[in-house]
Amino acid sequence: MKGRMQKIPMSSDSRPQNDSTECESYEGVQTFMDMTENNLKEVQFERGNLLEFVLSPDNLNRAYLQVKRNHGSGGVDGLSTEELGGYLKEHKDELMESLKSGRYRPNPVLRVEIPKDNGRKRPLGIPTVVDRVIQQAVSQILSPIYERQFSDNSFGFRPHRSCHKALKRAQEYITQGYKYCVCLDLERFFDTVNHSMLIRILSRTIRDGRVISLVHKYLTAGVMVRRSYEESVEGVPQGGPLSPLLANIMLNELDKELARRGTSLSAMRTTA
Repeated sequence: MKGRMQKIPMSSDSRPQNDSTECESYEGVQTFMDMTENNLKEVQFERGNLLEFVLSPDNLNRAYLQVKRNHGSGGVDGLSTEELGGYLKEHKDELMESLKSGRYRPNPVLRVEIPKDNGRKRPLGIPTVVDRVIQQAVSQILSPIYERQFSDNSFGFRPHRSCHKALKRAQEYITQGYKYCVCLDLERFFDTVNHSMLIRILSRTIRDGRVISLVHKYLTAGVMVRRSYEESVEGVPQGGPLSPLLANIMLNELDKELARRGTSLSAMRTTA
């Protein structure tokens, strides 16, 4: 698989940092994100150049640092987070060109299973570390756009939100006189997301077709199961940095429908 692996490019002033400079680099990128968040609406609707924001040196460097901090196992090519920095430097030009031209093809995710509390197993799809950097870079740009659209009653997989804050909201509802709670579980939600529907929902907001195409490629990259390749015709594989955001974008349609029916005050969503 290493032969078809493609790497993140970094400019000379934003290449992956060593451990002694990571904190300084990350702080600088955070300032960049704070400055650009207010301009994202103009970018997405008027100029359609969202991919340039995704591939900006600051955003890519921030994504690289996040993936390296998260560690995690390697994907189908076996490349580790420890090897990531050097590998990116070596292949930066070819990957940047392929991303800009639309020729980039993600690797399949590696299927692994982890135990659940009920004794069953949850399937995860582990992208290669390079694909994780690209997904993280996309997520960092799309997240501020969609955070403005998400329901205030949505708590799962969102920045600065947690189960504890969801419990606090539930306590507020109890204080207001609500007495009943209905627990719903969307069985196998991640595994059954309709790709066409998700792409249509994304296209309502994202005007840069190159970003839409890149997301679609990740959805259809396929899965390696015990050395056998399987097509991915539906679902969002759990295990990649972009998957939680895509799941929330899809579930936001449910939140909007609940609000339309007048149930927004009592409808809380944590995870699917």
